Amino acid sequence: MPYLGHFGLKEHPFTLTPNTNQYYPTEKHTEIIQSILFGIARNTGILKVVGDVGTGKTMLCRLLLRKLVGSNDAVAYLNAPQVDPESIVTLVCAEFGIETGSRSQMLQGLNTFLLEQHALGRNAVLIVDEAQALGASGLEAVRLLSNLETERSKLLQIVMFGQSELDDLLQQPNLRQINQRIGFAFNTGPLSVAEAVHYMAHRVQTSRIESIEFPIFSDAAMERIAKAANFVPRVINILADKALLVAYGGGAIQVTEKHADGAIADSPQLVRKTKTRRWSRPVWYGVIAAQVAAVALLFALNTPLQNWAKMAYARAQDAFGIAAPAASAANPPSANAKPQ
Repeated sequence: MPYLGHFGLKEHPFTLTPNTNQYYPTEKHTEIIQSILFGIARNTGILKVVGDVGTGKTMLCRLLLRKLVGSNDAVAYLNAPQVDPESIVTLVCAEFGIETGSRSQMLQGLNTFLLEQHALGRNAVLIVDEAQALGASGLEAVRLLSNLETERSKLLQIVMFGQSELDDLLQQPNLRQINQRIGFAFNTGPLSVAEAVHYMAHRVQTSRIESIEFPIFSDAAMERIAKAANFVPRVINILADKALLVAYGGGAIQVTEKHADGAIADSPQLVRKTKTRRWSRPVWYGVIAAQVAAVALLFALNTPLQNWAKMAYARAQDAFGIAAPAASAANPPSANAKPQ
């Protein structure tokens, strides 16, 4: 594509689909993945990852899937399962390759399968993405699956990824049993300023043609986009992709602050709102008084304007709460001054 070739890219660096090849390993995300793997290894039972939209939950979910499949564990994956709770068992069995049938037959088949995996030293893991879509009844169905266990360990490890609504659901009194069974809980959030800039640079670097090194984004443009996106990865992707289009349309090979501003202006529903600072009238008057007083004191010492200067300086003191200058050899106390 001419657009990609213009910037020396082999693929789009800021797509919204979670491409694990472009993953930027932040410290927080690395900690979450390692902790989940540890929780699975010790047969914790249920683990939970919650975060706002666009903060990288699905990317973490895909990374976890890749790691588990690579370790030869048995994995079942459900994505936003908005289904009848009775169908949860059917979906899980289908994911594990277990023959479906009546509910009792499937539960028996699932239990047999999990025991076989346990005997082989393999973990059996159910990953649920967008778990808030399960609703209260669906979450209860998942809890019942977690009851499959031996005397010493859980046979099925369950990892739920969800938005903040998942936490709201779990606070319901009728879901206290599953809430109490969550062994580890993690939260994703926005990036730091440095992470956001490195994130953008990393996505570009992993998407460009080898041997091409010119910087596609200026540092100032990356900072402008990151701040406008409130450091949320998904919003950064949208703004950065638009900024590339703006630069391409203008024939530029580098995205500058001007191009970033064009992308931000085109996305008012996404960017962080900033407030313009306005001076209140008393503060504005105080500033004027301070400036006048400073000039007056320079020219009014030992002149007929001295009294006027003192009056202006007093106004500045009132406006800003400026303390009276301390006495010194250059500024002796008045003969009429009274001791404190």
